[in-house]
Amino acid sequence: MTVARPPARRPFRLLTMVPAVLALGTLFVAPATPAVHKGDDFMTPGTTGVLNLEAGECFTDPEYSPAAGEEIVLYTTCDQHADNQSYGFVHADDGRYDRVALAAFGWSSCERGFVHYWPGAAGAELDYYPILPTAETWADGDRDIMCVVYDPRGELAGSMLPRA
Repeated sequence: MTVARPPARRPFRLLTMVPAVLALGTLFVAPATPAVHKGDDFMTPGTTGVLNLEAGECFTDPEYSPAAGEEIVLYTTCDQHADNQSYGFVHADDGRYDRVALAAFGWSSCERGFVHYWPGAAGAELDYYPILPTAETWADGDRDIMCVVYDPRGELAGSMLPRA
């Protein structure tokens, strides 16, 4: 009776593989994280957690929460994984809801605060965006626009507001 033998195994030679792995590693360098741009549609007052935020507070980007079954933002201290910081609110005049006009008002109003707090920072280290009322929150009386500062390269390195 003939018994088939498994093919002979060669011992694993880690040292012979190291130069090959190192060579491959130098070929495949991870690209730098691309800058993120957040616009006036990045989040809305309908995103759970946004309406609980006050001026000066830091918070996370919206993330889906399985427990809540929806996207939420979380308050966080500014030195602990903060993606955004509210730096003020502006109040829009009553009237008919006009998203385009409201966005223009939000961007120009938030820009004034941004330039005041961080002169020369536009396009460099920091950027800003407004969180606008939606048609639904407008119908409920929401006229507030939140102005938010963020670092397009990643998390904030503490509170971005200048110390008084």
